[in-house]
Amino acid sequence: MLEMVGFMNTSDIGAIGSGNPIERSREIANRMKNAKRGQIFLLPYNSGCHWMLTIIKLDEDTVYFMDPLKRRLITGEWKNIVDNGIKIHNAQVKNQSRKATTWKNCAGIPEQWTDKDCGYFIMRYMKDIVEDKNLDFFSKWERRGKAAYTQQHIDEVRTEWAKFVVKTYM
Repeated sequence: MLEMVGFMNTSDIGAIGSGNPIERSREIANRMKNAKRGQIFLLPYNSGCHWMLTIIKLDEDTVYFMDPLKRRLITGEWKNIVDNGIKIHNAQVKNQSRKATTWKNCAGIPEQWTDKDCGYFIMRYMKDIVEDKNLDFFSKWERRGKAAYTQQHIDEVRTEWAKFVVKTYM
């Protein structure tokens, strides 16, 4: 199942230090160039002060948006960058789809309870998505509900991250 999930490098698409919007759209298109049928792409995005997660499902012309502060769908620059990345990709693979990309807000995701943990929440969302054998995240998080992460859920991600850093860099 892991081969069905592609990851974008945040340093290639983030708001700070990643080039202009056109360059960032091209990075998205290039990453999706060899997409497999049914594959999804996870785009952890930092707007400069906040982490969010965008998921592209090419086969369905659908983009899912997750903001741990439970804001509405994103508008503006990031949405344009992703939409343009998909258009560039479609032109590269000669997909003549005239259908506009649909954006869906995952309103039922667990909400962050502090103003400093958004990155850990994004990592936890990605962990839950990757570990779901059916990649059925949207039906689980589509509607507002009582989904919540405990401190233990977030600490699990922190611990995994710390172990990775120590193992890799120390």
